[in-house]
Amino acid sequence: MSMAGLILLLLLGGLLAWQAERIHPNLPRWTALVTVTAALLYLLAAAPTEPGATMAGPHYSGSWLLHLKLAWMPRFGIAFELAMDGLSLLLLVLTLLLGLIAIAASWSEIDFKPGLFQANVVWTLAGVCGVFLAVDLFLFFLFWEVMLIPMYLLIAIWGHENKTYAAMKFFIFTQASGLLMLLAIVVLAWQGLALTGQLSFSYFDLLGLSFDPRLGWWTMLGFFLAFTVKLPAFPFHTWLPDAHTQAPTAGSVLLAGILLKTGAYGLLRLCIPLFPDASQQFAPVAMGLGVAGIIYGAILAFAQSDFKRLVAYSSVSHMGFVLLGLYAWNALALQGAVMQMVAHGVSTAALFMLAGALQHRLHTRDMGRMGGLWHQAPRMGACAMFFALASLGLPGLGNFVAEFLVLLGLFSVQPWLAAAASLGLVTAAVYSLWMMQQAFQGAPDTRRNMADFDGREMLAMAAMMFALLWLGLHPQPVLDLAQPVLDSLRAAAPFDNPVAALDTAAAAVPGRGL
Repeated sequence: MSMAGLILLLLLGGLLAWQAERIHPNLPRWTALVTVTAALLYLLAAAPTEPGATMAGPHYSGSWLLHLKLAWMPRFGIAFELAMDGLSLLLLVLTLLLGLIAIAASWSEIDFKPGLFQANVVWTLAGVCGVFLAVDLFLFFLFWEVMLIPMYLLIAIWGHENKTYAAMKFFIFTQASGLLMLLAIVVLAWQGLALTGQLSFSYFDLLGLSFDPRLGWWTMLGFFLAFTVKLPAFPFHTWLPDAHTQAPTAGSVLLAGILLKTGAYGLLRLCIPLFPDASQQFAPVAMGLGVAGIIYGAILAFAQSDFKRLVAYSSVSHMGFVLLGLYAWNALALQGAVMQMVAHGVSTAALFMLAGALQHRLHTRDMGRMGGLWHQAPRMGACAMFFALASLGLPGLGNFVAEFLVLLGLFSVQPWLAAAASLGLVTAAVYSLWMMQQAFQGAPDTRRNMADFDGREMLAMAAMMFALLWLGLHPQPVLDLAQPVLDSLRAAAPFDNPVAALDTAAAAVPGRGL
């Protein structure tokens, strides 16, 4: 399989979708749909399932499915280097699946420049795929910036009433934090030059470098801030509610479903393994921010009357579990963090698609002006109930598996933080069910005539329902795919915490993932 070919396919498909508008206004959406479907089928058909490239560094050995390295700027130690392992494959599948959902969600919503709109959707997917594949840090930063530009345009051009403010806030937050990451990358590369005599931006060459503790701490902080702004973690989350509220439906689906996951991926792949000592010292602060985000996001979600802002603040709360799982840094918590990245991507994308459908039909996001919608749109009400229950962590669905694993792994490291984080499960039930009561229960407005979900929308919802049920009832394939990667990352960055017995017991069951 050609990883570069996958990215190139998306870039060219976006260009074709843009130009297809000249032929017919409906052609761009079909072009985008065919492009993303072809990319997904190519990925599923051609991606190897057995390791084919073993990359070894001074302190790292992990089996990779694919590896590509081409000379780019050898004078500066920069290469076009891509690699795929089980974690990358999992997130690529999630990216392309939610890309299809985003296209379906915007099918009848966008009338203004539909070709450019679909092009920006597909180009966002190309940038995100590059982030999940790049293992040269300069190339990683390049893709990190590439994915921001089309998302900014989606909000600024096709957003709602305060779109300019929301787009600028999104861009300033993410661009400023990205520049901190670029500075940290340059410092890291120069430190590698000082220690090895070779200038390189390759992830495999930079793993295991010895740092002056103070320099390592500040460099780690540059990566941490960049990734937690994108996650987003409290208190760096303030751009998210505005961006979600003003973005078109497809933009909200992509933003919640996959762009937030690039922040979690950066912490897992780069920040902690590159700076294990500094990350271990910083772990109590990071986990404290995770708990604060869980509780703070839930409280603010309950305080919202705007449907989209409620879902946006719920994302802040749920992504706090990812931060907790990553910095607990044991087998159970890390598996829970990866599962939360996938399950949250699906459930929140569905809720934003639902919010977009309501706004398109009712021309409002105010839940106080809804009420009784289940009577007029029973299919929409049933879907909303399913994904509200998924969001609150109903057993049998993927979100429950994720949050349970995070809390179980965290309890062995910080029991009191686990107890505080568990309040998020209670508050999630409060705001999720209150949302259902406000929007869908009660007496319907007889003057309102609202169309229910059609076949296209129900197909998208059914696909996401199936995904959450599969993750909840049979999570083992996802756990098995991620486990070798997590083992390699933990070997590269061992934390001294009292979980050795738990990890040994979890790994002792053959064929059972943990």
